[in-house]
Amino acid sequence: MILTYYCIVTMILIAYLLGSIPSAVWIGKKYYGIDIREHGSKNAGTTNMLRVLGRRAALPVFALDFLKGFVAVTLVELLKYDDYVSDMWLINLKIIAVFAAVLGHIFPIFAGFRGGKGVATLVGAITGIYPPVVLLCLGVWLIILMMTHYVSLASIVAGCCFPVFTLASPKVSHSTPFVVFSFVTALLLLYTHRKNIVRLKNGTESKIYIWKPRNGHKK
Repeated sequence: MILTYYCIVTMILIAYLLGSIPSAVWIGKKYYGIDIREHGSKNAGTTNMLRVLGRRAALPVFALDFLKGFVAVTLVELLKYDDYVSDMWLINLKIIAVFAAVLGHIFPIFAGFRGGKGVATLVGAITGIYPPVVLLCLGVWLIILMMTHYVSLASIVAGCCFPVFTLASPKVSHSTPFVVFSFVTALLLLYTHRKNIVRLKNGTESKIYIWKPRNGHKK
């Protein structure tokens, strides 16, 4: 039993450390000679990389941030081979790993505890638990982005749809921890995007035109 607790703590710690990998900061410094946290919205994430440095810089950042969340949760799956860990506890531990990875992204130990909002990492982590809900949220995200060109608004709306899709899903709606997790996730996204919400209200939020030439539109 002591070994089980040791493995659980280790997995959660690994999830946090994986989340703490500051891909946007490292890529910005190594290949572009800038600290992305000093430019644009000053967030170390995909959206700010896209806004400041373009798609070529943003795509690998998104891929790495997504991957670290996915790996953090997938590693917890190894605990299913422990006789002391039930299926219910396995789900609970995966949810804890999600929060640990996202917390690592927002407060990365490898980058002075100054990170991003954790959306890509969150998406990757949830994909490791239940991909169908992520695909539905991704569809909402794309629709809102195409209609408004506000990445922040698309993320907020998609995040708020997460608990709705969870309650509508017959496979996870019966899981109280996952339902609670979906609502907490939506609230967390609202909190991390609070500055964006203010800018959206004031009409000062920057638009991003992914499918059109960047130099053809003013921010």
